[in-house]
Amino acid sequence: MNAIDICQVNKHYRSLHVLKDVSLTVRQGEFFGLLGPNGAGKTTLISIMAGLASADSGYIRIMGHDVVSDYRITRKKIGVVPQELVFDPFFTVRETLKLQSGYFGLKKNDDWIDEILFNLDLSDKADVNMRALSGGMKRRVLVAQALVHKPPVIVLDEPTAGVDVELRQTLWQFIGRLNREGHTIVLTTHYLEEAQNWCNRIAMLKNGQIVAFDTTEALLHSTSESRLTLRLDTDHLPDSLEPLVLQRPASLSARTWTLQIAHFTDIENILCELRKHHIVIEDLQFRQPDLEDVFLQIMDKRAD
Repeated sequence: MNAIDICQVNKHYRSLHVLKDVSLTVRQGEFFGLLGPNGAGKTTLISIMAGLASADSGYIRIMGHDVVSDYRITRKKIGVVPQELVFDPFFTVRETLKLQSGYFGLKKNDDWIDEILFNLDLSDKADVNMRALSGGMKRRVLVAQALVHKPPVIVLDEPTAGVDVELRQTLWQFIGRLNREGHTIVLTTHYLEEAQNWCNRIAMLKNGQIVAFDTTEALLHSTSESRLTLRLDTDHLPDSLEPLVLQRPASLSARTWTLQIAHFTDIENILCELRKHHIVIEDLQFRQPDLEDVFLQIMDKRAD
């Protein structure tokens, strides 16, 4: 049984076709990335998973249960950290989490609430009113609310947007621990280094369609090539290296080229060619492709 099954999901908002036959699966215990530009349909898909919106066709199952016909069960199986800062200004942090526990029928949940507060560095804010918290602290509380009923599936919709480095580190340590304990994590983020560091598999959405779906490692190795940036003591490059040029100097005085590298052996060939022409390297930088490179290439290639 998969943690999430999404099959042929379509969603329209009047004339706008937001999701177009979206199908994918997320395995139990997986750390899964759902990426795409603004307006790609990510939040709409999450809203359907959480029961906040309805699909026009297709279905979504959480831990084997349909989000429409088995909605009481699926609400308990999933915890969602929304993108927007939504809070009740009349309660303290602890009262907010106790109230959230009550939605799921959890009467004696104080020990787990204390653990969440500690792991999200909220213990000293437990009795502070929500409206007195900073934006970063409010986002921590949203994470705590999503975790308060210990859901097996946790969906993080831009969880670190606009927050400080300390929260990012604290959050990922705690989420990483929950994933190791068997919780399934689904992440959407514009910080692609987070997805690269944490996600086992990634699906990319554009204009409501899946345009890439593979392991993170496969995406990194199959789509983009490494780059070698050279600053030379001359304003020209040997003709033999011209086919490799990705970026030329911005001016004659810049003398910096970026070359495309398919294999590590290409570096030695480039160095030999430069030595042959008595060209001295003043600076050299080698950069392997990251998920941002892959993402941009895929979005460009899959243009509608």
